[in-house]
Formats: sequence, structure tokens, C-alpha cells
Amino acid sequence: METYLLDWANLLVRWLHLITGIAWIGASFYFVMLDNSLKPPKKPEDAARGAFGELWAVHGGGFYHSQKYLTGPKGEPLAQDLHWSKWEAYTTWLSGMGMLALIYWIGASSYLIDGSVMALSPAAAVGISIAFLASGWVVYDILCRNMIGRDGLLAAIVFVFVMAANYLLHQVFSARGAYIHVGAMLGTMMAANVFFHIIPGQRRMVEQIRRGEDVDPMPGIIGKQRSVHNTYFTLPVLFIMISNHYPMTYANKQGWLILGVLMLAGVLIRQFFVLRHRGQVKWWLPAGGVALIAVLAGFMAPRQVDAGGEKVSFATLRHTIDQRCVSCHAAQPKQEGFAQAPKGVMLETPGQIAQHAAKIAETVASGYMPLGNLTRITDEERETIAIWYAQGARVND
Repeated sequence: METYLLDWANLLVRWLHLITGIAWIGASFYFVMLDNSLKPPKKPEDAARGAFGELWAVHGGGFYHSQKYLTGPKGEPLAQDLHWSKWEAYTTWLSGMGMLALIYWIGASSYLIDGSVMALSPAAAVGISIAFLASGWVVYDILCRNMIGRDGLLAAIVFVFVMAANYLLHQVFSARGAYIHVGAMLGTMMAANVFFHIIPGQRRMVEQIRRGEDVDPMPGIIGKQRSVHNTYFTLPVLFIMISNHYPMTYANKQGWLILGVLMLAGVLIRQFFVLRHRGQVKWWLPAGGVALIAVLAGFMAPRQVDAGGEKVSFATLRHTIDQRCVSCHAAQPKQEGFAQAPKGVMLETPGQIAQHAAKIAETVASGYMPLGNLTRITDEERETIAIWYAQGARVND
């Protein structure tokens, strides 16, 4: 019953995370587009009121006129019913942390710990996870505070920092756990940027405007810096959110490097759209991102298995499957923490094994399965499965 209730919690929190993530990313993308599409106000009276830029748009059968004021309107009070974009960010982060707890903390033995990487107790793994996320934000925040105005250099240093964290995580956690922690670190940075800098800075500016004081532009400068970082973090985080479905990425022996290349490709593609809103179309940016992915696909291509040697009998294959896989992939799993077979894949009969032969060969060869190598499959047994599949995956001999 406990595992069943955890499955329901996982489903509902994941659904919430997806909904609020769409809302947050959608709002972020919209305002980045708006910011980069502004034109100088055409009416002199709008400029005199403090309008920095404006944009006319059409959507949903109506026309919209957006104006931006860097320090509020001049000669008139600031509206009382301001819309604040914050709860999308907070709820996305909170639901993401809920998923991290449900899957990787409660299920640390299955999803976070890999004994072949580092022998950890569940408590130690969870403690390292929490400490890592907190320290990642602290280091990033210190870098940003001390490099205001040096955005290009800061971006390079932040990328190096993220890659170093990515590599270190792969020396501590399972590959899947390492990937999700890179994403959780970036997501924590994004939400903390909103909570600690963007919203408080905007509140200070609003208070100064309403008191009739000269507005300090620094909170706006800092907020812009952090907002720009958030938009470039977005595509890497979105990839990491779906990466658990593609073990060919994180289960690769160079998984940390693969993640770095994919993140860089995402940044290049995002930069294309940012510049396009400004009227600068630079096709080399998405072309560069696609080229990186193409090179990566070639690098990751699975090696050819020599099927010409001694024939692997189905009896030998099935013995390995029974010993290493069926504890989870069964109608009634015996592995603690599983109420049902992962992804509904059962491997108890020849027919079931034949049905999933390609996926068995792929996930076992990549090292993704068994999860955390809980059943202690050997390299020789992985090779046996690969050869059996290359020889035709027969189950009737």
C-alpha cells in the first residue's frame, strides 16, 4: 500500500510540476520576446511619460499595446493592481523538489546510489544531495554579485562551474541521479533568482516610486542579469526533465560530457531566438546546435557486436534474466519499492522476453539496467545478452 500511495503522489506532483513549469517557462519566454522586440515609442507624449519602448501585437482575435517603463511612469501614480510573475516559479521549484524527494530521496537505493560509483548509505546520499543544491546556489550567487557588468565573462565562468559540478556528481551518484541533480541545481538557481533578487528588487523599486523618490536602477540591472541567466538555463533544464526516458545519454560512460554538449546546443538554439526577437537572424547558431547534436549522435552510436562466435542459447539468456531482471520486471515484483513492473515491462515468460528484446539489449548494454546494478549483473552477462540479441534474439531453442 505504501508503494501504491507513493505512485499516486509521484503522478500528482509530476503533473503539477509539468503544469506550473509550462506556465513559468511560457511567461519567461514571452517577456524575453517582449523585451527584445520593443521599439521606441512613436508618440512624444508616451516618451515624456517615461515609456522606454513599446510593442503592438495581435493574438486571439484582439490587438495588444505593451509599453515598458524602466522606473515607472512620470507625472502619474503607479497602478495599484500590478501583476507579479512569481508563483509560477515558486510552485515549479517546490513541485520539482517534491519529485526529487519522492523518487531520488525516498528511492535513494534504487535511483540515486550506484555502488559501482560510490558506496553510500541512503542517508548519506540524501545529505550530499541537499548540501550540493544549497552550495551550488551559494557559489553561483557569489559569482553573480561580484561580476555585475561583466556578463560575457560571467556566462563563461558559470558554464565552467556547471560542467565541474556535472563531472563531480557523476563521481558520486548514479548517472541518472547525477543528471537530475544538475537539472535541480539549475532549477534552484532559477527559482532563487526570482525569490532573492528579481521580486525583492522590483518591490523596492515600486516602494520608491510610490513614495515619490528617485528610483535606484540597480535592482533592475540585477534583475535583468538574473532573468537573462534564467532564459539560457531553460532548454538544458527541459532536456534533463525528459532525460530519464533516454538512458543512451546518461548511462553512457561519458554521460557527463554528453550532458555538457547537449546543454551547450540548447544555449546556442535559445540564443538564436533571443537575437531573432531583436531582428538579428543568425542561422549559424541553430546550425551549430544541430551540428553538435549530430556529432554527439555519431559519438554515442552503439558498437557492433560480433555475433559470429558461439551461439548463446535461450536457456542461458533466460537464466541471466531470471537472476538479474525479474525481481523488478514481474507481475508481482520482489524488489522493495516497486508495486508494479517498471514501465509495465514484465520478463517472466519467453513471449515477454521476445517482445522486449530490443529494449533489454539496449538498456543492459548501456549500463542503465539493472537500476543501480542492484542485482550485481556482471560485464560478461551484459555481453551475453548483447550477443544473444545480435544472433537474432531467438526464444525457441
